[in-house]
Formats: sequence, structure tokens, C-alpha cells
Amino acid sequence: MKQLLQNLRDGKTIVKEVPVPSPRPGMALVKVSASLVSAGTERMVVEFAEKSLLGKARSRPDLVRQVWDKVQREGILPTLQATFNRLDSPMPLGYSSAGTILGLGAGMEGFQLGQRVACAGGGYAVHAEYNLIPRNLLTPLPPQVNFDSAAFTTLGAIALHGFRLAEPQLGENVAVIGLGLLGLMTIQMAAAAGCRVWGMDTNPQRVALAEQFGIQACLRQNAEDSAQAFTAHRGFDSVIICADTPSTDPVQLAGSIARDRARIVATGAVGLTFPRKIYYEKELSFINSRSYGPGRYDPAYEENGRDYPLGYVRWTEGRNFEAVVSLLASGKLQVEPLITHRFPIPQAAQAYEVITGKNKEPFLGVLLTYPSAEAQDAGKKLSLSPAVSPTGESSPGAATLTLGVLGAGLYANATLLPALRRIKAAQPVGIASSGGLHAEHSGRKFGFRYACSEEDQILQDPHINTILILTRHDSHAELVIRALQAGKHVFVEKPLALNSEQLSAIREQLERTGDGLLMTGFNRRFAPLAQEMKAFFAHRTEPLHLHYRINAGYLPLNHWTQDPQQGGGRIIGEGCHFVDFLTYLTGALPVSVRAQALPDGGKYREDNVSLTLTFADGSLGVIDYLANGDKSSPKERVEVFGGGAIAALDDFRGLETTRNGKRNSLRRMGQDKGHFNEMQALVRAVAEGQPPIPYPQMFAVTQATFAAVESLRRGGEAVNL
Repeated sequence: MKQLLQNLRDGKTIVKEVPVPSPRPGMALVKVSASLVSAGTERMVVEFAEKSLLGKARSRPDLVRQVWDKVQREGILPTLQATFNRLDSPMPLGYSSAGTILGLGAGMEGFQLGQRVACAGGGYAVHAEYNLIPRNLLTPLPPQVNFDSAAFTTLGAIALHGFRLAEPQLGENVAVIGLGLLGLMTIQMAAAAGCRVWGMDTNPQRVALAEQFGIQACLRQNAEDSAQAFTAHRGFDSVIICADTPSTDPVQLAGSIARDRARIVATGAVGLTFPRKIYYEKELSFINSRSYGPGRYDPAYEENGRDYPLGYVRWTEGRNFEAVVSLLASGKLQVEPLITHRFPIPQAAQAYEVITGKNKEPFLGVLLTYPSAEAQDAGKKLSLSPAVSPTGESSPGAATLTLGVLGAGLYANATLLPALRRIKAAQPVGIASSGGLHAEHSGRKFGFRYACSEEDQILQDPHINTILILTRHDSHAELVIRALQAGKHVFVEKPLALNSEQLSAIREQLERTGDGLLMTGFNRRFAPLAQEMKAFFAHRTEPLHLHYRINAGYLPLNHWTQDPQQGGGRIIGEGCHFVDFLTYLTGALPVSVRAQALPDGGKYREDNVSLTLTFADGSLGVIDYLANGDKSSPKERVEVFGGGAIAALDDFRGLETTRNGKRNSLRRMGQDKGHFNEMQALVRAVAEGQPPIPYPQMFAVTQATFAAVESLRRGGEAVNL
């Protein structure tokens, strides 16, 4: 399928062929007929992308600070690689579209194939021939609403939410500053609600268009006098700012024309320097409207489909979408007169010449249109190497790792796939991502033969002997089992499983499979300095005491890794790394775990934790996993005491060892957490038929994280494995 993409590194806006996405649980596959180009949000993205690196840095000093902190923690080369990789990732544009449902994932009761719908959401309702949309961002369309009009639904919800925040009453005076698309929709909604509406803009054509809708409007130079006359010198009950400008003039004008104790709402991006005198004297209320309504930016609502109770939240973003569609159907909201341009998707880049002002054309509503042909199954698999058959010419030898990858996110692109590219014995064959876009980008970048959106195409390909699972945590166990059942060797990024039941199912499948190898992505044990550290204690004759301190950094509670069902929480999701590292250093299995945590205080979720592990050889390990520190400081430090010796590993950049009064230091130019060595170990394992991490350790480490969570539930009581 064709999709419009923005490259943040070189500033190019291009249309590319990418695989058609596959329906997932709670989502629908929609064949798009029309999508609306946002002259505000999307223009800002494009203009940012077109800046030089220096220009990008000047416009986003917050990102520069993050990059500098990363340089201090990890070194300049890893930071540059990560930064350029992020800039190189294609960004989908668009957030408002309409089309027809062609496929439904599980849990989509209430929707049906062939249903006409409006689609919403950044990253979902993008400019592409097919969209994958969660249920709460879908709105059924009545027959009288065509696709061109329905493509305005999301923008309409932004206008409607801003209008609701103003809390207007029947007969009140409402002013709208800025008569672009958002403003022209807002004035119609205010009029439909029984308000007396007045509008202002700097563009005479837009003022004239507002007057065609029966709204009194004027130019900026006449605004104060016109507003006074319109309100009989009482001022407006509410003012809605829909302008898009860095100037503070809209905020100053709003204060001037508002009545005493009026409500001012900003739905557009404007300068927010307030003239204190007038806002103080009138005791004005100001609200910055947040997008489509309640539910926006809540993953539980938008991604997981959990609606808010009607009795407590009357107007969610989804119910705002429904209200906009109802206004379109009744004719109270007219958007057809606002459409100035239509571009077919192959010519979509021209739309951005319009909205960025490069071709000097006046514009309002800019639509992208799409062909009406039905989806083809072949579109879900995209050949990336025309000279090579998408499934390969012949079955490679047993000693060669032929690679299929599930998941193509930032971690895959920044870390594992670059490491694999350096290993000649690893042959990339196929790569899949649920949306298809990232698979196409990663596949082309790293030399895969094809990209697709369906896991089964990778799992069932006879020319693939090894599967890399780099998806979100909740899918790991199921995909491991399916890959083993398909007769593949499996590398799965941590965690191996999210609970004991999943872990037992994997163990049973591994025993049944026999020949298939399984490896979890515990990369730190493969780090060069980690191996030096282990060798330093190789001849010890007594147990070790190990202390691992992790400055993990804060993650908000709505981050997917914090969700016990999706990410497993931070102890299971990331803590397994550190349990494994101590297990590697001791060479013994953990036999008991005790966990204690600081109070969460409504800010954290069991991510300021101290774990105490005992090992089968008598060693004692302490892991302090902390989210309450400063992320600019190094993340990890490991200290080991035993046999009259001490070793300290600092963030996988420096190792200091001391024995018999002799101190030795090793330093690396950049951080190396072992990812390249880990991939080399995987290739050797496939060639030699031996797992690179002993299975007893791999399973005990994962079980230890479950025991740590259980210990927290028991108030810090030790839990035996």
C-alpha cells in the first residue's frame, strides 16, 4: 500500500510502498477513502524536519539536554548512533481519515465488515491506503455523511472539545479568534448550540467565508470596536482562540473583549504571555484545550479500548466524534465549503507544498484521496530485494543462521539489527511489524529480502531457521511457543514470560521440541567488561557478595511497561536483566528472593525496590532498582566482594579490580552492554546446537522476578524458588 511519510533527518516528505497492516485484537483494518491534512500540527512537523541539525537543536533545547545527558552516561558514539537512528525512522503523518472496514481483530463486537467509519488518532488514522484503528477511535457513519466530510471528524472533535470547555449557555455571546479550519468549524458549532457568535481573522477571505455561514466577523484592525458593538459593551461570555501563531496578540485581544469573569479557551497553538493587568482586573479564567477530549493520551482508553462510564464522563473523545458526525449528518456543520484542495495519495507530497506556503496558494481544507480497489493479500508482504526471490532460492545449510524478525521498533533498529549486520553468517530473510511501516523501513535498511505485517508469514517460512522476537512483552511467551512449534530456533528479548503459567508452557514446549534452541536477550552477561569481571573471580573458593545499583529513571504510570498485563511492570520487565547478571557472575542458581520497596506515593509503581537474592553456592546478591534519581547520572554500577578481592563495574564503560593491594583499571571509549557478542553467541549456538545461556539459569532468573513481586505482596517475606 502507499503511505505518506516524513523523514526527520533529511526533511523529505515522500510516499512509499509498505505492507498492508494486519488486524490485531481490539482494532479494525480500514480501507481509507479520504484523509485530512492538518495545516497546524503536520505543518509544524514538516517545518521542523526541514531544519538543519543546528536548527533542530535550537528549536528543541529540551531534546538537546536529553542528548547531552545520554552522552555523559554512555559516551558520544552510542549517543550519536541512537540519535541518528531516531531521526532516520520514518514518521507517519496524519490523524483524521474515513473509510470502510475490511478486517476485524478479536474483541471488536459492534463493528462489522463493510461498515463506513470515521477514524482518529495520531499514529493510527494516518495518510495511508489502509489504517489500523483501535475501537474507541472509530465512529460509524450514517449514509448522509460522505467520506470527504467524515475526514474532518477528528478536527471537528478538537473544535467541539474546546467549545465544551468554554461552558457556553444558550444565548451567550461567544467570540472565536482565528477563522482557519478549526475556527470555522467552531463558529458553526457555537451557532448550532444557540449562542450569539462573532469571529475575527487577519485574512479577509476567511472573514467572508464566516459571513457566508451567517456569522458576524471582522478583520483584526476592527476587532475591539466590532466586539464592543456586538456585545453592547458588555464583553463576551467566552472567547475561543483558534489561531495558529507564536504571537501573544490573540491572548491579549481575548482579554480585551472578554467580559468580567469570562472564560477563555485556547484550542490553537498561540503565544501564552498574559497581560496581567487585564486578566487580573477581570479575573478571567484561561484553559489550554487538550485535543479531542477525555481519553486522549490515555493508553487504556485509546489503545486498550476501555471506555469511561457515561454517567461520570459524558463527553469522551469517542463521544465527541459521534457528536461531530451527528452535526455533519444534520447539516448544522458544513465542511464541504472549506475544502480547497484534493490530492490523490501518489501526489500527497504536493499537499505539503501548499500548507507550508511554498507555492503561495491560499488554502483551507486539504484532503488526500485514495483508490477504491479492494485490498490484496499480496500487499501484506513486500519484496525488498527484486533480484532475490522473497522466500530465497534454496534452503541454506544448517550452520547458517537465516533470520526472521518479529518487531521492528527502536530497540531493534538501534541495537540488535546493527549488531547482526556485522555478522556475515547471519542472513536476514524476513521481518514483520504489525503496522507494516517499520518492517519495510528496517527491512530495507538492514538488507532483508521481504517485509510483512503478519507473524505467520515469518513463522511458516521454510527458509528461516531462527526467529528474533522483539515485540512488546505481553506477546513474548505466545510467540516463543509458536516459533518452537514451527521448528525454529528462538531469540526472545527479555522478559521471557510475564507469569509462571507462561514460563511453564514455554518449558514444556521446549522439552517437546527437542532440536530448537531458545535464548533470552540477557545481553549484559556477554559484555566484554562483564566477562573480564567474571574471569577475575574464576578461582574463588568462597561465596561472593554482589551489589547491583540501577539508576533506572522515572517512567510515568501510563507507560506501557508499567502495565502488569502488557509490560509486566519494571521488576519483571527489566529487573530480570540484573538478576541474570548476578547469576552469571556467581555461576549458581538463585534459590530465594526477598523484596522491599519504598512507598509509591501515587507517583511510582513498585520501581524503587531492593531485592536480596541468595544463590545455591551461598553467594548473596543485592539489587537496588531505583526510579527516584537523576537520569543524567550513570545508570548501572556493580560491586563484587569475595576471596580477598573487589571488583567494581561502572556502567559497562569502566572496570576496576583490586587484589593483594594491586589495583587494575580497564576503560572503554564507549559503553558496551554486550549486544554484538550476544548476537555472535546466537549464531554460534545455531551452528553448534548448544544454548548460549544454560536453560536452568534462564528459567530460574525469570522465576526469580516473579518471586520478587510475590515477596512484595507478602510484605517483604523471603520467597523460595
